[in-house]
Amino acid sequence: VKDLKVLLETERSEGISSSSRDDDSTLLNPGTHSSILDENTNKYTGLCFSDGKSCIDYILVYKKSSSQSEKREVFERNIRAEGLHMEKEACLTNSDVIFLKLHAPWDVLCHYAELMNIRMPFRRKIFYMHRRHKFLSRMEKRINQFRGWLPRKPMKFDSDTLPYLEENESFTAPFSRSRIHHFIIHNKETFFNNATRSRIVHHILQRVKYEEGKNKMGLNRLLSNNSYEAAFPLHEGSYRSKNPIRTHGAENHRHLLYECWAWWGVWYKSHLQGNQPKKIGLYFAWLGWYTGMLFPAAVVGLFVFLYGVFTLEHCPVSKEICQATDVIMCPICDQYCPYLRLSDSCIYAKVTHLFDNGATVFFAVFMAVWATVFLEFWKRRRAVLAYDWDLIDWEEEEDEIRPQFEAKYSKKERTNPISGKPEPHQDFSDKYSRLLVSASGIFFMILVVIAAVFGIVIYRVITVSTFAAFGWALIRNNSQVATTGTAVCINFCVIMLLNVLYEKVALLLTNLEQPRTESEWENSFTLKMFLFQFVNLNSSTFYIAFFLGRFTGRPGAYLRLINRWKLEECHPSGCLIDLCMQMGIIMVLKQTWNNFMELGYPLIQNWWTRRRLRREHGHRAMASLPQWERDYNLQPMNAYGLFDEYLKMILQFGFTTIFVAAFPLAPLLALINNIIEIRLDAFKFVTQWRRPLPSQAKDIGIWYGILEGIGILSVITNAFVIAVTSDFIPRLVYAYKYGPCAGQSQSGEGCMMGYVNASLSIFQVSDFERRSQPRTNGSELFEEAVKFCRYRDYREPPDSAEPYSYTLQFWHVLAARLAFIIVFEHMVFAIKTLIAYLIPDLPKDLRDRMRREKYLIQEMMYEAELERLQKEKNERKKKDRVHHKEWP
Repeated sequence: VKDLKVLLETERSEGISSSSRDDDSTLLNPGTHSSILDENTNKYTGLCFSDGKSCIDYILVYKKSSSQSEKREVFERNIRAEGLHMEKEACLTNSDVIFLKLHAPWDVLCHYAELMNIRMPFRRKIFYMHRRHKFLSRMEKRINQFRGWLPRKPMKFDSDTLPYLEENESFTAPFSRSRIHHFIIHNKETFFNNATRSRIVHHILQRVKYEEGKNKMGLNRLLSNNSYEAAFPLHEGSYRSKNPIRTHGAENHRHLLYECWAWWGVWYKSHLQGNQPKKIGLYFAWLGWYTGMLFPAAVVGLFVFLYGVFTLEHCPVSKEICQATDVIMCPICDQYCPYLRLSDSCIYAKVTHLFDNGATVFFAVFMAVWATVFLEFWKRRRAVLAYDWDLIDWEEEEDEIRPQFEAKYSKKERTNPISGKPEPHQDFSDKYSRLLVSASGIFFMILVVIAAVFGIVIYRVITVSTFAAFGWALIRNNSQVATTGTAVCINFCVIMLLNVLYEKVALLLTNLEQPRTESEWENSFTLKMFLFQFVNLNSSTFYIAFFLGRFTGRPGAYLRLINRWKLEECHPSGCLIDLCMQMGIIMVLKQTWNNFMELGYPLIQNWWTRRRLRREHGHRAMASLPQWERDYNLQPMNAYGLFDEYLKMILQFGFTTIFVAAFPLAPLLALINNIIEIRLDAFKFVTQWRRPLPSQAKDIGIWYGILEGIGILSVITNAFVIAVTSDFIPRLVYAYKYGPCAGQSQSGEGCMMGYVNASLSIFQVSDFERRSQPRTNGSELFEEAVKFCRYRDYREPPDSAEPYSYTLQFWHVLAARLAFIIVFEHMVFAIKTLIAYLIPDLPKDLRDRMRREKYLIQEMMYEAELERLQKEKNERKKKDRVHHKEWP
């Protein structure tokens, strides 16, 4: 082992590049380093090289049986040429697996930190507070004194009991070796933190060649052709400790994250800033902000629901329905459905009132404004985070060309206008022909969704008759609710199956387009997946909200599918109960399934891996595994990064806002889910996944534009839900035009008396079509044969001059609905625009602070440079004096 260590050290010091050093002869024997473990367990925990000093910045994993050994050997020689230190070690549990440990020395870190313009601290911050008016100062003093009496904020971390959570804020500047004396360097080993070291090494690996050629470089390509099995930075040790964190402190950042963030006992805490990679930290910051903003929406939605509960006994419409024992309703399906009393739908009328009441319109306006406030204040929050994380001046590097694009268009080149270098080029005709084919594929998949919805519609039409003739009385008496419930469950299964298909189709269409860079590929794939899943998730909801019961015709003249099946009608109490069931069941089932798959799948896989290794190697060997093997046995991060995490939340945001007028409890369900989601994601990132690559980001990218689009769509859909799906407009028209209070400046319960009777039309049973004629004449329920029945519509009675034609009230209601949609949309859009205009994207105190700091940084750099020049001048004077004294 000592000889092998000397050999590796010699290679690092001399920069050996011969091919003889790239085979597996230099790897440490796994059976002989146990002595090192016994001698110095604290040093050799799997975070350092075998010398116990050089920390491991990156791990590459490959198999000796791989056929890509030549490319790997060239790649490793070039890694050494870049100055990185390397050490190989065989796997303890699989002799075919080799771990390649990488360490970046100080000179390499400094060189690439300067090239990558990494900002490093050079002076502690001095916070500048502008002078306030005396009255404001006194008010602020009183408020702070009052806050001192209150308990500390539960969402914030206590920096007194956990002082190592607090970061030292310093001014930063792009690192420069020529000005290295300006920066705060107490220890060269800790000046660059682990995340920065891993980021620099990853940057190097992405630019190292593995084969002679113009673009034969990069770790990603070696991973795609199986030259390497995996590549990842190490976790900083175990996330568990025998000692409590409050008395003994955190052993490492992973332990800190688990105890103070990922553990279920701190479910109410927000994310820890600065301890995650910035891209992942931004996701958790956005998720935390979204969850926090859901609190007021959930409270208001709950109040709207409770308002319906408390006013239920005073609702004249539900009272009238419950007391209408002598009103006979027409059958809702052909032949098998019986005549019903209107009072049989009493329970459904009461449930409908819980969601469709006088506060519904206010809540729809509130949620439209809430969506705008959420997005506008997120801009401000994002700016604050970018400032705190020192990303204000960070600009994303130009993306590299994708290998697939390069291979496809390598014969056609043109000069890049920015870099001046030749690069592959895609012709205009080729590009847009591919986009046309991709758009056609998207359109076809949307037609597949519509076909699936059509299948669900046919199922509902057929099943309602089947349930009406069911032997079990409970199902027979509630055939329509049973039909809706089973249809929603089947629809959920179809949604989950189609989601799997859509992912493959979106991947195929995106690769067919041949995007030039990785960011273009990611944006194209994101847009397709969102479009597919959004249409898939909401198509049935749109059908129930805007089409169910709208185009059924009337008794005696029903509209039919393929001239066979009668379209489904709404329940006598309205269609809103179907929409509520659809949204509630889909939302609960989808969120439960997502949370189970998100944590259950990696948990089961990691448990199975640990079980297999214990059975093969025993508990003692498993306990002594180094950190790189433990991390290798964890699950890799999703291939699409944070795409799935954002997609779930964006779809939930759409579900929460688009039909919120029909389901006020949606924000509350979303809030409960998100509180669980944050803990699941945190637990997964800290304990179940390998450590993700450090990456920078200062916004959420294309997702923000999608959120804005959903906010606009939600205004339109809620306007239509209130005007078309709910009975808000018909009740309003009746109260002010046809009710007891018509023409009077009065309002109250008495104004709605007779509304139910006015909203039902009369049908003569003898006018039924032959295939719609019920099998019973209703005498078993009503003691005599039914001659007339009622149905929901505004039509003339059968004995009028124009039987079954629309009444004047129908046209009044239709005009009022259209007017409400136009007024509601314009009013809400005006409020949204005004709020977006009034809320600046950057807080004023942050803008002043940034300007102040920019000024101070320039002054500090100038003063530091003057100090350096003054020192050099004084040293030259001393040398001159010594030189003159030597002359006789």
